[in-house]
Amino acid sequence: MSQLHVIDHPMIQHKLGILRKIGTGSKDFRELLTEISLLMGYEITRDLPLEEVEIETPICRMTARQVSGRKLAIVPILRAGLGMVDGLLNLVPVAKVGHIGLYRNEDTHEPVEYYCKLPEDIQDRLVIVTDPMLATGGSAVDALSMLKARGCTHIKLMCLVAVPEGIAKVQAAHPDVDIYVAAVDDHLNENAYIVPGLGDAGDRIFGTK
Repeated sequence: MSQLHVIDHPMIQHKLGILRKIGTGSKDFRELLTEISLLMGYEITRDLPLEEVEIETPICRMTARQVSGRKLAIVPILRAGLGMVDGLLNLVPVAKVGHIGLYRNEDTHEPVEYYCKLPEDIQDRLVIVTDPMLATGGSAVDALSMLKARGCTHIKLMCLVAVPEGIAKVQAAHPDVDIYVAAVDDHLNENAYIVPGLGDAGDRIFGTK
């Protein structure tokens, strides 16, 4: 069964509180989202394997450790997931970036696919899927299925806020994918928005309505 990881570091919680405020404008929203994503990235990459290498310091030779093994890919779910990419790239600049385009049908609340562009070697990489909101879980489930259909076997889902309904749907469909969030909110309202949530993340990132 997939694990739910709630990253409750004080700095993440502090920045998330500011991010939620209705008065936080797009510029500050984007900057906070980048900062939170960077901080969450430390936790989501905690289990990366290390190897020992010989290096020369200004004083002497020594054995140091560096990340080894599996390479990384960041795959945002468009469009809101784009806001989390820069923070992860600041942490892992050599990661490759793919894109999955899904939008929510306003009548059915179900995701509709319109774009998918991934690195050629995506199946050889640890894939971190980003989306600020895990609401109904439909978009996340579809995005994870698309990646698995292309050979991906090591995937993690990274969101800011989630609700139990969305978490349960992802875990039922993809029990091998761990979920990382900064907060688990209360419920979905009648329009399938997270309560208390932070509004429409895409609109707040890009200043649209």
